[in-house]
Amino acid sequence: MSNQQGTALPSVELLAPAGGAEALHAAVAGGADAVYLGLDAFNARRNADNFTLETLGEACDYAHLRGVRVYVTLNTAILPSEVDRALECARQAYRAGADAFIVQDVGVAAELARSLPQARLHISTQMNTHNAAGIEAAAKLGARRVTLARELSLAEVEHLAGIASDLGLEVEAFAHGALCVCYSGQCFMSSMIGGRSANRGLCAQACRLPYELRNRAQRKELPSPGEHLLSPQDLCVIDLMPELVAAGAASLKIEGRMKSADYVFAVTSAYRAVLDRVLAARATGEAAECDPVRATGDERRALEEAFSRGFTTAYLTGQRGNDIMSYGRPNNRGVFVGRVAYARDGVAAIAAEEELHEGDVLEFWTNKGHFAHTLGPLEADKAGNVRTAPQRAVGKGDRVFRVRNAATGFADDPLAPRVRVVGSARLRIGEPLRIEFRLAGAEADAADAIGVAEGDVVEAARTKAVAATDVRAHIDRLGQTPFQLDALDIDLDENVGIGFSQLHRVRADALDNLSASLLAPYRNRALPRVQERPRRVPAERRGCTVAAWVTNPACARAAKRAGADTVYVPALNYKRGEAVIAGQRTGTAEQAGYPKQCVTALPVVDHDPVAGTREDLLGFDPWRYVKPGKPVLAESLGAVQRAAELGAVVEAGPHLPLVNRLSLETMADWGVERVWLSPELTLGQVADLAENAPVALGLTIMGAQELMVCEHCLLMSQGPCNERCDECARRKSPHYLKDRKDYEFPVVTDALGRSHVYNGVVLDVAQVVPDLIAAGLSALMVDATLMNVEETAAAVARTVRARDVAQRDGNALAKTPGTTSGHLYRGVS
Repeated sequence: MSNQQGTALPSVELLAPAGGAEALHAAVAGGADAVYLGLDAFNARRNADNFTLETLGEACDYAHLRGVRVYVTLNTAILPSEVDRALECARQAYRAGADAFIVQDVGVAAELARSLPQARLHISTQMNTHNAAGIEAAAKLGARRVTLARELSLAEVEHLAGIASDLGLEVEAFAHGALCVCYSGQCFMSSMIGGRSANRGLCAQACRLPYELRNRAQRKELPSPGEHLLSPQDLCVIDLMPELVAAGAASLKIEGRMKSADYVFAVTSAYRAVLDRVLAARATGEAAECDPVRATGDERRALEEAFSRGFTTAYLTGQRGNDIMSYGRPNNRGVFVGRVAYARDGVAAIAAEEELHEGDVLEFWTNKGHFAHTLGPLEADKAGNVRTAPQRAVGKGDRVFRVRNAATGFADDPLAPRVRVVGSARLRIGEPLRIEFRLAGAEADAADAIGVAEGDVVEAARTKAVAATDVRAHIDRLGQTPFQLDALDIDLDENVGIGFSQLHRVRADALDNLSASLLAPYRNRALPRVQERPRRVPAERRGCTVAAWVTNPACARAAKRAGADTVYVPALNYKRGEAVIAGQRTGTAEQAGYPKQCVTALPVVDHDPVAGTREDLLGFDPWRYVKPGKPVLAESLGAVQRAAELGAVVEAGPHLPLVNRLSLETMADWGVERVWLSPELTLGQVADLAENAPVALGLTIMGAQELMVCEHCLLMSQGPCNERCDECARRKSPHYLKDRKDYEFPVVTDALGRSHVYNGVVLDVAQVVPDLIAAGLSALMVDATLMNVEETAAAVARTVRARDVAQRDGNALAKTPGTTSGHLYRGVS
């Protein structure tokens, strides 16, 4: 498949990461149809090399000259003070040549669609799109593409691709790279532990650290295959390419903006080769499942050597258990290359089963751990064993893995790959020298671009006439250009005399002209004049209500007795037999029904009932609780859109997240009555948003803060199960993860088998209630998910008292020892 400028969009795009300039070159050389890259702010990989607005223009020129599209990531939550800068950043990136923006923030997405409609809007996987409602919401935002959640099966991808196509959208699916154990956009673990927000591009990868799973009743570590209980294997769909293409994915995405150029080149090249075979087979009507189409052993091995925690197809093929996890180690395991034959006097001899090279990075696995070692100049003993001097002691029989193959490293050439052109030169006596170039092959038909330059009038030779071979040799001197001459047609009169320097100059001018013609659609684009967005009337403030989030009728009644004005009940806990107390299944959870006027809370994750989904298997349908005119709390953008469409009175939950004025304006436009703010906002940012907010605002001030929502059940690490999650005996006991610093993170698995990880330190900011009310908040939430009846009553009563005292005389309650203020005072990076 060609990458030259002017080709029509391929039936399936291969999208590769470009963390920096060298990785960009590697992606294009490997055959990417498009690359995605970040600027030095507002992208989910802020620790990558990234690009500036100045270097972005160069990157776009490099890519566009080779027919490769450039997508700029703006896939973070945009804080209140950053909105104008983020929008201007997008405008200037479009001016520099960006083809599309990958966006997480709801408000920024809506504003880009309004104010910069020429640029394509792609919805980031951070927006947690995993159902038809999410696709419909993306269409309403004005998006052209949606990057789907990684937790979908092939059947779901096909289902959503069909819905998207009907709405004029494309879907993009991840094909290769790191898997997050948490649904993207829903992870607060890194920010709550260390202030580095995954939703702000600074994830500290707390999921790759060691943990112990414990049962609180037993107070001991439960058995597990390893200690990295939150670390999945890497996604690899190279053997599922025919199925993923058939499912309707318009783009296959390779993860890895933090990876090396070696990695980008190796992975992109392997997927390019297989994708081309799959598309060729589909074009000819051949069976795409046949062996010649599938990945070869060499292609699979190239992926393993590039980087591997072990590979899995994970949720695409319905896996959600231990098989998708890398419990043993959270980093690159490489490829096994042999064992230590002997070790003496500081020298180890490796009985290698693979050819080794100088510069290879090996890992020795000893009984005291493992360590990396770079091979120097190769030296072999008489038996052919490779001798080397590792910096630590090794023993006979120790395993050796290669984590970098020096022979397959990417050699960067900023001019490669060369752009293939054909040319013509006309040297007729009495006429100006004329040289022109156009793209070679099929690209010439698809592109109107042509590069033409003329020189001086051609004269007859005074001494020696120039030959056609001379003309060809001097025009073909393209070594310092990005072009490669495939063919040259020469129209040469007899007895022509010309200086070779003129051939060089006119050739250079013609190629510059071709470059300018190819890049004209992308360079110095005119920016539309932005009409100021009409500000909505501020929402009317009507005091401050106290709400409670409960998961069983007993806690709901206790909350009401303690003074809660509103009670929210997750849809998953509404039906008889589904209620839980403090996260555990118990027969005492439902001694009576829920009080009247409880508000249904729709789940953060709500897959469509496609065959094979948990919703389909258990017949779970949260939408049966959504009624016209009745309040409902929605925890995803799709749920907001669909609930509003059904006529419900919609509140938007804190999992969206909504962290700036544009997001609030968008929610108001969509009919939302109240927004529950993100837990990553500071008190000052809350106050900024509350001033003249177009919707009522609320904040969770007490309870256990949810850090992760995982499709994988974390209780499986103690051994496999029958996956009848609705009746699982393990769910009757309280479990937690214990980290290296002895912090305990409660783990709850719901009836659909999804795990929820909570902060080990309880949130309590009742002492800040006067400031929150003064800022303009109209609702305060107690999250009683992990509370029993007595704890729920006490927490609600404390919140009611804090509200009443603040409203009466402005005083505050004392801070509760041993609790956290979350991010109200420390913010996030």
